[in-house]
Amino acid sequence: MPANLRANLLLLLTATIWGFAFVAQRIGMDFVGPFTFNAARFFIGATVLLPLVVFFDRQAKQPAKVGFFDPLMLRNGIIAGVLLFSGATLQQVGLQYTTAGKAGFITGLYVVIVPIMGIFMRQRTNGLVWMGAILAAIGMYFLSVTNDFTIGRGDLLMLIGAFVWAGHVQWIGRFPAIIDPLKVSILQFYICGLLSLIVAIPMETTTISDLSGGLLPILYAGLLSTGVGYTLQVVAQRDAHPAAAAIILSLEAVFAVIGGYLFLTELLLGRDLFGCALMMMGMLLAQFAPQQKKETTAFTAVVIREEGRE
Repeated sequence: MPANLRANLLLLLTATIWGFAFVAQRIGMDFVGPFTFNAARFFIGATVLLPLVVFFDRQAKQPAKVGFFDPLMLRNGIIAGVLLFSGATLQQVGLQYTTAGKAGFITGLYVVIVPIMGIFMRQRTNGLVWMGAILAAIGMYFLSVTNDFTIGRGDLLMLIGAFVWAGHVQWIGRFPAIIDPLKVSILQFYICGLLSLIVAIPMETTTISDLSGGLLPILYAGLLSTGVGYTLQVVAQRDAHPAAAAIILSLEAVFAVIGGYLFLTELLLGRDLFGCALMMMGMLLAQFAPQQKKETTAFTAVVIREEGRE
């Protein structure tokens, strides 16, 4: 099998895992609160990735220039962790009021928002991005805006979260090249888990029985979505074209809809499906547009999709 085909298939598997993670996130909150769920899944995800650090450090020809406790690593990781906590909180809380499928598509709008946000950072934006933004906005209207021109609480939280995810992508795109993306990912996961735990302790009451009941969805989000998903992405992107990787990973929104239908009996009406189609077209147009540091989009997809993104 050609290396690029194998890489694309691995990325498709990754998108499937991430898309179904929206289902796990919804099911998990039948047992625990959103902050407890995020704390557990991010601690698990970060811990699962630690062996990869050892493996890649041994494979490296030169020792790592920046360690976990280097001031540069800590500064970038802590800020990324705070942004991740903000986005993950909006997503997890929002999932209580919307479907997994809608959550997947609205969250995916970060793909369009990132290059538009880059305008304020003096980054060039292609015309395809504007076309994609218009299509995505129209799709968002059909998917989430009701006949009386109101938007549901869950969809609104997801939309706000999409802007936070875009800011997260922009921040990661500013990382110095000497920072190991795997190490900073682990650091931000621990920061996000810690912040979630700090909020969960006074706000949510969780018993051992609750954690036991929600163990499978928590493990899926932490172990599969973070650990396995990240590993597959790192392996696949060695042979995949960055633009192709980003496009394939965008399909997680489609798998979120499929997962919601299969496991949560969520149904999208014709208006909803039309909105989803327009949003997908918008996201794909944004991916096809030439952008600076295009590789960042594919890399950060794993970081924000625990989820999905993330």
